[in-house]
Amino acid sequence: MDAVKIAVIETGGLSLVPLAVEHADEMAEVLSDPALHVFIGGAPYSPQALRARYERLVTGSSDPSVTWWNWVIRFREEKCLAGTVQATVIDAERGRVAEVAWVVGTAWQGRGIATEAARGLVAWLQEQGVQGICAHIHPDHHASAAVAAAAGLAPTGHWHEGEIRWELPSTHLLADDGGTEAGR
Repeated sequence: MDAVKIAVIETGGLSLVPLAVEHADEMAEVLSDPALHVFIGGAPYSPQALRARYERLVTGSSDPSVTWWNWVIRFREEKCLAGTVQATVIDAERGRVAEVAWVVGTAWQGRGIATEAARGLVAWLQEQGVQGICAHIHPDHHASAAVAAAAGLAPTGHWHEGEIRWELPSTHLLADDGGTEAGR
């Protein structure tokens, strides 16, 4: 993979800030609602467990053809963190592809934060030369489907582990390989 580096992504009201281990304590509180895990599974991490997870994520993938880009969402109006966005980027035969994901804490939902963050992420990835972008969304997660649609993705007929793959309609570069594990 070439030397593209993760950067701060600025949108209208948000700053997508590259993930740092130091974000763990605040993010543990942001992500503490068990309801956030209804569709993605698991349970909220303790601050210590989230710190350990962030240490692994910032270290990066051991596969040189895979890059993990992770950001926290800073809601500038309230000067706080509100969630995360991420992209697992793979150098594939037909170009660079990314699987994206987002999560916004319960207290910040319904304000358009996930939509703004996902749009900013998709635009930035395209500026970095990513040719294919997808997300995997549970068929009953209507809010996440709305975010994906607002970011320019459309549902496909492909399923992975009970979720529908959404893609940018003009790309269709992702092989039907079951995904890139954006949920790391």
